[in-house]
Amino acid sequence: MYRHILKTPTARLFLTKTPTSIKPFHNSPFLFNTTRTMVTSISDKIKHDHEELKSYYQKIKSSTSAADKTKWQNQFVWELARHSVAEELIVYPAFEKYLPGGEGTNIAAKDREEHQAVKRLLYDFQSINVEKEGEEAFEGKLDELWGLLSQHILEEERDDLPVLESAVKDESAKLAKEFDRTKWFVPTKSHPSAGSEGGVWESVMGLLGAPVDKLMDRFKSFPEEGEKKM
Repeated sequence: MYRHILKTPTARLFLTKTPTSIKPFHNSPFLFNTTRTMVTSISDKIKHDHEELKSYYQKIKSSTSAADKTKWQNQFVWELARHSVAEELIVYPAFEKYLPGGEGTNIAAKDREEHQAVKRLLYDFQSINVEKEGEEAFEGKLDELWGLLSQHILEEERDDLPVLESAVKDESAKLAKEFDRTKWFVPTKSHPSAGSEGGVWESVMGLLGAPVDKLMDRFKSFPEEGEKKM
């Protein structure tokens, strides 16, 4: 079914190592991982994402034009959507696998429930147009989303990740690589039904649709690569 997609030049570009003579797409979300900080553990990967999300939130808040707010809105939505699905595909199953006695299952269930609430707000935020609906409505949606997300981040870093690292031990680096690899094929649009009752199935269906979504999003406004450096 997807064989024809894999034969396209774009698909081959992402499934093989990019030669140094080929420049990445200009002003595109495809540039994102070219300057990622080298980290080795799954906790480091997740915390690095959290820092980037915080940075993009602050960029939205500090932007003075509608065009810049939209640019950083796109980047924030894209990163949070792919981060969320990657956690559902890699991290939450790891909790269930490595933590015995129902502890991992309970943590994963709690985090999935929190993610579900975040994704509902993300779905609303990605749909709002600051030029049409005004800065007050736009900022209101953003702050509502960030309030919930920042609390989830705090609890995850303080309570969940230390427990996971203690359990996975030498497998942490492997999980980190899987986490990064998964994020490259996550859709750029968030939908509140993804990852709920369907669990991994919903996320995988979104995963299979990711290349098309990404190609479409090449034509959207995103920040320059140099602007994203922290």
